[in-house]
Amino acid sequence: MIDDSSTPPRTVRLFVAIAPPDAAKDELARAVRPVALAHPRLRWNRIEDWHITLAFLGEVAVDVVETLRAPLAEVAGSVAPIGLALRGAGEFDRRVLWSDVTGDLAALHTLAGAVRRAVVEGGIPFEDRPLRAHLTLARARRDTPDGIVGAAAELADFVGTPWSAARLHLVGSNLGRGPGPIHYRDVDAWPLTGR
Repeated sequence: MIDDSSTPPRTVRLFVAIAPPDAAKDELARAVRPVALAHPRLRWNRIEDWHITLAFLGEVAVDVVETLRAPLAEVAGSVAPIGLALRGAGEFDRRVLWSDVTGDLAALHTLAGAVRRAVVEGGIPFEDRPLRAHLTLARARRDTPDGIVGAAAELADFVGTPWSAARLHLVGSNLGRGPGPIHYRDVDAWPLTGR
């Protein structure tokens, strides 16, 4: 039998996102900590993985990364940093707990539109869902949907300090590549330098 475990994967799971700065993440983490302790059966995302997805590409060929680098750098260079904040919490279908994103949502939607055009113009198919800006905090296990509802209620009054989204990230994940939690890693990132 041939051991091909050293063969690099031919596909990668990708998305394009922005991430809050560490100070904003730390502020939210302080609010989340007691809620996470009260709801240990939820699957809590790691603080270093917190992000706001602009375009989810899913599982794509590895060479898509090279196809996207120049167009995403161009998009980032044409957009100014965006003033945002994290606020409150909510849930999707009693399965996903999230914090809401507030601030200059028009600019955020413009950035997402430019990213999605770059993806489409690169010939990369993806499901173009409407942007619902949020930061995912936790997911319910099959037997814990009430935990999501309770956690959302406990975080409803959170109001984060405004911050500036200053970088565009192309992110890869290990979903489906082994046991354990999902981990994300920057494949590349570009500063938002437009005016």
